[in-house]
Amino acid sequence: MLKRLDKIRFRGQKRDEFLDLAESPNTSDNECSDDVPVKRRPSLRDPEDLRDCASPATLPMAATMQDFQRSESDRLNEVKGHLEIALLEKHFLQEELRKLREETNIETLKQELEKERMKRLDLEQKMNEVIKHGEPPAGLANLTSFAADKGQDTLYYRLQKWLYDRLGVYIEDFRFQPEERTVEAEEPLSAKRLTENMRRLKRGARPVTSFMRNLSALSNWHSVYTSAIAFIIYMNAAWYGWAIPMFLFLAILRLSLNYLISRGWRIQWSIVPEVSEPVEPPKEDLTVSEKFQLVLDVAQKAQNLFGKMADVLEKIKNLFMWVQPEITQKLYVTLWVAFISSCLLPYKLLGFIIGLYAGIKFFIIDFIFKSCPKLRRKYDTPYIIWTSLPTDPQLKERSNAAVTRRVQPVTSRGNLATSVPCGVSRDEESTRPHSTKKGAFHEIFNLSENERPLPVCENGWRCCLINRDKKMPTDYIRNGVLYVTENYLCFESSSSRSGSSKKNKVIKLADITDVQKYKVLSVLPGSGMGISIATPATQKPLVFGAMIHRDEAFEAIFTQYMKTVTSTSPDT
Repeated sequence: MLKRLDKIRFRGQKRDEFLDLAESPNTSDNECSDDVPVKRRPSLRDPEDLRDCASPATLPMAATMQDFQRSESDRLNEVKGHLEIALLEKHFLQEELRKLREETNIETLKQELEKERMKRLDLEQKMNEVIKHGEPPAGLANLTSFAADKGQDTLYYRLQKWLYDRLGVYIEDFRFQPEERTVEAEEPLSAKRLTENMRRLKRGARPVTSFMRNLSALSNWHSVYTSAIAFIIYMNAAWYGWAIPMFLFLAILRLSLNYLISRGWRIQWSIVPEVSEPVEPPKEDLTVSEKFQLVLDVAQKAQNLFGKMADVLEKIKNLFMWVQPEITQKLYVTLWVAFISSCLLPYKLLGFIIGLYAGIKFFIIDFIFKSCPKLRRKYDTPYIIWTSLPTDPQLKERSNAAVTRRVQPVTSRGNLATSVPCGVSRDEESTRPHSTKKGAFHEIFNLSENERPLPVCENGWRCCLINRDKKMPTDYIRNGVLYVTENYLCFESSSSRSGSSKKNKVIKLADITDVQKYKVLSVLPGSGMGISIATPATQKPLVFGAMIHRDEAFEAIFTQYMKTVTSTSPDT
């Protein structure tokens, strides 16, 4: 429509005169007609005429009036142009509205809508009549109408109508209908929603976890008197065949107590003795690092929880899938024995045996096994089976190790001639100088030939050396490999191009004053991945960070450090 408007607007010559606002047509049918009289405004006088008529004193005033009239004329022309455009748009919009009304017959649609409304009212009236009179469904209605038409008001028809009147409502309930499947909309990820769900999960699992904890305390004889009384009561109930009624009575008693507590009664009694749980004080006004640490702790707990659940499910799956036949075979034999016993023994005797065994297992055998771990590892069959069951990651590691063992003999035979020269024994080979990728070990660190890495760090530990005494970034952090010998702690920098470089670090174990585990970033969870070494030559301790096997390296360094200090002390 805008394109049509532009064509009409610029179709003829550009008009200099516009209609006055007072004489512009009000209707939209004759905006562009040529019959409309145009009133021409008297043109302004030329500047020369004004200059001739004006005196020298009135020249500034005449110039001012001329500029004012020009600006007023320009504004008036602009307003008239906008008015003309608005009138043309109104005209074309009315044309479009008229065409739309002609294309869509509104009256016909209204009539059809009224017909459908009348049909709906008739159907509702008929349905109300059917419900009110209790007429049978379609099949029975056709049959009854056929019988009525024939005039056969027989005994069969009356019996059928009586049955439908009595049982028709229940028959309608058994009508087969397709199942409606509703798809629940998934909520978007939200930190607030996640925190709320975690709190709900903790509140919901608290009764179950507290009950299991209290039950374990009862089995461990945490309170001797309570456990003794519970053991005597249970064994008497199992001996006389009252074990199942006793458990049902305890469940009814627990529900009754919960009803009284919900009504406002203050009852602190519990069937199972309660064990106090340490309550963490609420933390308020946490800093940003503490909030970040809290989020990491929650994520770590969730990760460990999901890992434990996955381990349980994978062990159960592997138990029934004969992953380890010697373990599943025990379960297979046990199930056959239980099946044959249930077929031969009477249920009263079978229940008596199971009840006595459960009581002795819960109160006595479990207590002995938990108190004596060595006995448990030797004779507790369920515990041995459960701990021996592998998970899927363990099975994957075993398969990879088996493949490595198959490949290793072939490669060792091929490299035997190159690795060990002829005529060299194993003792002589062990005393040969150790070499790294850049050369012999003693040449890299300028040590004696008998200095070689310990067996635990023969390949070294990948880490980064943080020298906090240095201010330059290139000297502050260096990546490399850490070795431990009998007398030295050696760090080989990965940026050193030659064998012996000043970037390598050699620390004598006897000069070390302190060895500690170090956490480089305090905001990260855990105890860190670094080791700090303090020496008299440095103002601040050297830090070996980003060590994957930090604990193993710390034990080796600390053990060798203590041996060196003990051997060099004057007391020895």
